[in-house]
Amino acid sequence: MGKTKSKFVCQQCGYESAKWMGRCPGCSEWNTMVEEREEKEEKRWLSHRMEKPIPFNEVKGETAPRIQIGFRELDRVLGGGIVPGSFTLVGGDPGIGKSTLLLQATHQFAREGRKVLYVSGEESPAQIRLRGERLGIKNENLFLMAETNVETIIEEAKKLKPTLVIIDSIQTMFLPEISSAPGSVSQVRETAAALLRFTKREEIATILVGHVTKQGEIAGPRILEHMVDTVLYFEGEAHHTYRILRTVKNRFGPTHEMGVFEMKEKGLVEVQNPSELFLSERSLAAAGASITATMEGTRPILVEIQALLSPTLFPTPRRVATGLDYNRVAMILAVLEKRAGILLGSQDAYVNVVGGMRLNDPAADLAIALSLVSSYRDRPIPYHDLLIGEVGLTGEIRGVPRVEQRIQEAYQMGIKRVILPRINLQGIEFPGEMKVSAVETLTEAIDEVLGR
Repeated sequence: MGKTKSKFVCQQCGYESAKWMGRCPGCSEWNTMVEEREEKEEKRWLSHRMEKPIPFNEVKGETAPRIQIGFRELDRVLGGGIVPGSFTLVGGDPGIGKSTLLLQATHQFAREGRKVLYVSGEESPAQIRLRGERLGIKNENLFLMAETNVETIIEEAKKLKPTLVIIDSIQTMFLPEISSAPGSVSQVRETAAALLRFTKREEIATILVGHVTKQGEIAGPRILEHMVDTVLYFEGEAHHTYRILRTVKNRFGPTHEMGVFEMKEKGLVEVQNPSELFLSERSLAAAGASITATMEGTRPILVEIQALLSPTLFPTPRRVATGLDYNRVAMILAVLEKRAGILLGSQDAYVNVVGGMRLNDPAADLAIALSLVSSYRDRPIPYHDLLIGEVGLTGEIRGVPRVEQRIQEAYQMGIKRVILPRINLQGIEFPGEMKVSAVETLTEAIDEVLGR
């Protein structure tokens, strides 16, 4: 045994210090420094297959074959299926449905005759079976294991030789040679590294489940997200039955893809047409509501944006944004005042994306601005209008990418007129009898949609 010494490690960012500090210098969080014992000993690191430098042109290109899981929305988010030897991390709030999603996915995967090893450090096999029976899962190719020792898990996986391994969750796993408790920065880093080496060496696809912090980020060291090939976030509002699976990182496919599910009594059900879902409860003649088309990866989705303006009772008006960037909404309010002459300094402003969606697409700017003006004038926006465009600080309406895909989705949903930037008219074919109104400034867009 080597000599042991103590160190203090931040459980949020992994910053190490020889002494305890109340506030971490790395991430500025309070009371996150935890004492851990460190053993000084020689470590043997696994050597890579490549022993000497090889010219780029002489490296054999390997195509990554994909295996369809059978869950269409999950396959879409992964880029068309799972890649053998891939290392995937799925994060989400407690109780959001991560284990349910993966258990249903493994059932679909195992139905094709492939072996799946589901390892749980939080539930017993009996508990998993009870949940599986409620979901209608019965499959002899799905193997359950309640274990937290990574060395034991790797040994059993080598004997079983599964196609897919699920680790639920990485925060409960440990290596005996690491003295710190499971869930600590050292354990999460080293257990993930051991599983990564096993995954790449045996070419067995592995999916890790990760807890998230209060800030919505995956708990543990940031290096965990750099180690894996794919990072997925499973999101959903507490009072909604809809769940959204997002891709943050994907080495084998496009990023920022999105899958939509609905939580029902018998598990998660795929939503094939999210646009229809988000527009299903739309009011016919309501002031302050508009429709925009956003791109989530390669998929266009129509969403409803609602705004409400009311006279404020305080010296400083309130600004509330749900599902949108607060600073973006504040900027649009300022542009409306300065460039369009609509004085909103005495109005509380509330803006919401219906259905629990979160938008980061600048193409929604025009819909946000017109919803605010519609609420202020108490004049509804035409029901079959679609608003697309980015609002600049000088009041101009700037072009957006992938307009044809957005318009095609709108046409299928019954939209009859599109208001879009004039620069996006070039080289675009519009389907059917859809009308088009091109605008260059925010004032022109307001007059076109709501009149003078």
